[in-house]
Amino acid sequence: MAEPALGGVVGSGLDGPRAALAAARERALARLAALEREFGGIVAAARDVGTDDEHDPEGATLAYERQHVAALADAARAALAEIEAALARLSDGRYGSCETCGAAISRDRLAARPAARTCVGCQPRR
Repeated sequence: MAEPALGGVVGSGLDGPRAALAAARERALARLAALEREFGGIVAAARDVGTDDEHDPEGATLAYERQHVAALADAARAALAEIEAALARLSDGRYGSCETCGAAISRDRLAARPAARTCVGCQPRR
């Protein structure tokens, strides 16, 4: 059985994408763990000081930091979910195919964004 085409190149193998996704997954997990530790530290600092966000001049800063780190952690969780989804696509043979048009996703795009779901042409504008 022939290997699936990845980025339009037949026989490119799955070791490269699998390794790239595994490395991206490890980075995402490490980032998430660091953000969760930071969030815990901010919560502990606010609790230890007994700040009142409304009346303490430092309270607004702590509230901002807490929400900022929470948003970064949410983004890290979303990135991790995208990586997990890419690993699932790799396992079931759909990795490297655009989810919108079905065309092969270019090798360069997959190298830059291993969890990419779409080709460049179908990527939503931001």
